Amino acid sequence: MFARLTITQVKIDKLDEAEKVTKESVLPAAKSQKGFRGAYLLSEPSGKAIMISLWETEEDAIANEKSGYYQEQLAKFKDMFTAPPVHEGYEVSLQA
Repeated sequence: MFARLTITQVKIDKLDEAEKVTKESVLPAAKSQKGFRGAYLLSEPSGKAIMISLWETEEDAIANEKSGYYQEQLAKFKDMFTAPPVHEGYEVSLQA
């Protein structure tokens, strides 16, 4: 399994809206993506947020980015972020 982390800073007054967009739009769309296995949204009251999406393989995560899907989802938050998001990928080496 492979994990993609998207690390963002959300405007404090947009936290509820960002969570709503994630829940009502991003996650339902993600479920139709090849290799998608789930996601977690971690957030702090300061606005820092980390979305962890899980993929069957690294190739699935990369294909998802190359298809334009990932960028389409990020665009939904363009007025909510205080800076461009950072994304990183990791092999999931242990799951409990």
